[in-house]
This record gives sequence, C-alpha cells and structure tokens, in this order.
Amino acid sequence: MLYTIVIAILLTVLFVGLKPKKKATIIPLENVKVPMHWHALLVQHILFYKKLTNEEQQLFRFKMFRFLQTKNIEAIHFELEELDRLLIAASAIITVFRFPTWNYSNLTTVLIYPDYFDKDLQFNSKTKGRNIGGLMGAGRFENQMILSRKALHHGFSNKTDKGNTAIHEFIHLLDKADGVIDGIPKALLDKQYTIPYLQLVHKKMEEINRDTSDIRNYGGTSEIEFLAVAGEYFFERPKLLKRKHPELYKMLEACFVK
Repeated sequence: MLYTIVIAILLTVLFVGLKPKKKATIIPLENVKVPMHWHALLVQHILFYKKLTNEEQQLFRFKMFRFLQTKNIEAIHFELEELDRLLIAASAIITVFRFPTWNYSNLTTVLIYPDYFDKDLQFNSKTKGRNIGGLMGAGRFENQMILSRKALHHGFSNKTDKGNTAIHEFIHLLDKADGVIDGIPKALLDKQYTIPYLQLVHKKMEEINRDTSDIRNYGGTSEIEFLAVAGEYFFERPKLLKRKHPELYKMLEACFVK
C-alpha cells in the first residue's frame, strides 16, 4: 500500500509539477492513457523493464509517455515506427528511472538515421568511415541527439555484449547537465565522492589500456567515454559488473540508484 502511494505521488510530480521544455499540451494525470500494448512490446524488447515489479513497470511506462510527449523524435530518410520511438524513450528512462523529476531539460530533439554514419553525418552505403552509432549534437545541433536506427535496435537485441548505444548517449546527456561533458557526473554524484570516483576511473582506464579488463576498449580513451561505457555495462549486465568490478558497481550505483 505504501509503495502504491509513493508511485502515485511520483506520477503526480511527473505530469503536473514539471514544466515541459518545448511547447506542448500536457495531459493531466487523470486523463493519461498509456497504450496497453506497450507492456508486451517492452517485456519483449527491454530486459531492464522486464525485471521491474508491476508497480515499477507502470511508473516506467508513464515516464516514457512523458518523455515522448515533451521531446521531438524525427526520422531521416525513413519512416519512423512505433518500436523506434519506444526504444528511444526506454533508453532515456532507464538511465534516470530512479530520479523522480528528471526531464532532460538539455534535450529537445532526437534525430534517427537509418544506419551508422560518419563525422559529417553521411550514412550512404558508399561512404567510408560510417562507424558512428550515436552522438550528442553541437553547434546547429545543440540540444539534439543523433542516433543510428541500426545501433539503437542492436543495443536491445544483443543481451550479452554489455553495450547499448542509446543508453551511452543519454549518459553523455546526464554528464552534460552541469553545462559540460567531462566524465564527472556532478548532477549524479555527491561532491565528496568526486575524488574517489576519479581515482577509481583512472585505475579502471589503466586496466583497459593494459588489455586486462573486460570493459570495452573505448572506455579507456577518456574519462568522458569511460562514464558512458561503464554506464552501459551497469545497465546491460549489472550482475556481471558487480561480480567483476564491485567497487565500480558501487560507485555507479551511487550515481544512478540514489
């Protein structure tokens, strides 16, 4: 009963207390009708969702609804399908599920390309160097995220690779909440843990670069990428991360599971 009351309070905060960051008609909580078929799709495709309790699943769906209501999702040169939208929304909510009022104020639009793209956002099959699955926009793409549809779907279809491109990019977005992407999640981590966090990060990066770690190599390139890569691991394979990297698991738990 107490948990149900807490869920009701959180939902009220989500739908009534938060002002949207783009012009949109916000539907009052009592009038919200999340499509019933979402549940089956999420159980089929989102392992994180499948492991939640019934009450948590309800809250997850409402948060997805809120995200889709206040953010633009635009497909580039292909027709957007419902599952595309749901996977993007789920990626956004997975990273902040334990934060009751987070609404990604630094994001307005998610652009989806049909395939991997290069640094100039070219995705033609004849283009060389098409190896980018997602990135945070800058300049004229400020407050926008760009994702590859192929990478988006791969992140949820492969249950063992410890990676998820969309989650990776949403973690960068969280990192940017304090105005700069620097690999130090100030919005998530209490100040007193910053130095221990960085010491642990550098230790783990050294292990990656010595090829003595199962954390993806890209995490060894910078503190920025380490946070996103380790975060992917945390959400995709939490039990494995806890067993192989207990200190890192505890630190990320402090960030993402307040």
